Parts: sequence; C-alpha cells; structure tokens
Amino acid sequence: MLTDTSTSRPGTPDTASAASARRTHDDAPDTMALFARMAELEEGPERDELRDELVTAWLPMAHRIAGRFRDRGESVEDLRQVAALGLVKAVDRFDPSRGAFESYAVPTITGEVKRHFRDRMWALRVPRRVQELRNRVRVARRELTQNPGTPEPTTAAIAEHTGLTEEEVAAGMEALESFSTLSLDAELSSGEDGYSLADTLGAADGSYDVVVDREAAKEGLRRLPERERAILYMRYFEDMTQSRIADQLGISQMHVSRLISRSCARVRDEVLGQRPGGRTTR
Repeated sequence: MLTDTSTSRPGTPDTASAASARRTHDDAPDTMALFARMAELEEGPERDELRDELVTAWLPMAHRIAGRFRDRGESVEDLRQVAALGLVKAVDRFDPSRGAFESYAVPTITGEVKRHFRDRMWALRVPRRVQELRNRVRVARRELTQNPGTPEPTTAAIAEHTGLTEEEVAAGMEALESFSTLSLDAELSSGEDGYSLADTLGAADGSYDVVVDREAAKEGLRRLPERERAILYMRYFEDMTQSRIADQLGISQMHVSRLISRSCARVRDEVLGQRPGGRTTR
C-alpha cells in the first residue's frame, strides 16, 4: 500500500494552507516570510531593503483605504501620502507571530487618516463627539438623498434615520459648517463692485469711550461749585479762551487756569475712586 509522502506532520499545516489562512484578501501579497526575516534582522541596510519591499508590496492596500475618504475636502494624493505613512508605521510595528499583517495594518492606516482629518483639516476645533455626529449626519443625508429629485431631509428625518436626537442632529449639522471657513478676503459678489466679507465687519467706535467717560464724570461735575461748572462749560462746550472767561467773570486769566485744573483734577479723582483699582486723591 502506497503512502503519501507529501502529507505534513501532525500539527504542522503545509505552507500553502498557512499562507492562505494568513491572507484575508485574494490579492493580498504573501509577505509573511519577509516579515519573519525582517524581525530577525538588526537595524541596517538589509533590514531597510526588506522594509521598503514590504511597503511597496502593500501600498495598493493603503491607497484603497485612502480612497474611502475622498470627497471630504482633501485631495486624494494627500490622503494617499497620509495612508502611506500609516503603512510604514504598520510595517515597522508588526509582529509576524500575531497573525495576518492586513488585520493589523488596516486599522493602523485608517486611524492615521482619521487623525489627519481631526488634527489638520478642521478649521474650527470641535470635540470628537461632535465630529462623530457630523460624520453620522453626513452619511445619513447622503443615504436619504440617493434618489434623484429627493428633497433635502429635515432634522427630524435625519434623527429618525440615525437614531439620534434632533439636538444631536443639529449639532452635527453645525459641525458640517465648521470643517472649512471662508476667508475674510473672499469676494461675496460676482459683480465688478463686489465686496469681501471683511467689508461687512464693523470697526471699533471711539465714541463709545466718550459716552462712558461722560457718564462717569457726570456726577462729579454736578458736585462742583456753580462758578467752576460755568467755567468748565465756557471752556469746553463754548470753546472760549481762558482770557475771555477771565474778562467775563472779572478775574485774572491765571486764576481761571487754576480753577480749571483744580476742577478737572477733582472730577478725575472721583471717577477713578469709583473704578476697581482706582484711588481717590485727597
């Protein structure tokens, strides 16, 4: 009776079966031997060469993962670069004794791409929870408008489709507008006399400071003697010179100057004494 000499020893799978079991896709390259070899090597040219060979072999998979994130505001080429970086990290950290490389590499590369969007692409930083809501709302809107002519889904429809509350849907929809921002120099009109967003922004109005100062000084002015109030009125509201005020009141110009200085100092000290950190001069 003939025996099959090619049968493997008990407990040891043949090489082809082992390779097939370790690969989760039909087009996945069989690189387990290369990984095992690289794990045995010290840092050096030979190990670097094996590393480059492994990265090249698995690069199509990284590109496929990058393709899942297209049409989200980032170019496909940049996404491929990020995915390739994740692949390099996966190759460097993979332990061949723990199973298939693809099972380890896919979440590693996907996580790298997601981190890229989270850390580099958001113009306004929002919590991760809100970013997740944004993604669920975005997918739901796409699914609910697959048929041509379908109207934009309402907040209630999205909430029912996703199982979220309407408040959560509203937060996710707001986050959709936070992914990118409009430049202040962006032109808002296509006409010749178009204007930018910056043109619609108000400027600081110094008149508000004048109003605040006047209101703060009002009580101090009321407490001044009548003659001193009259002198300040003639000087600052009627724009009279100190000499004209002196002639009208029958006093010297020097006395007018002293009265103005003393009155202003008194009002100023009262105002500062009412403000936090202010002090009153006696």
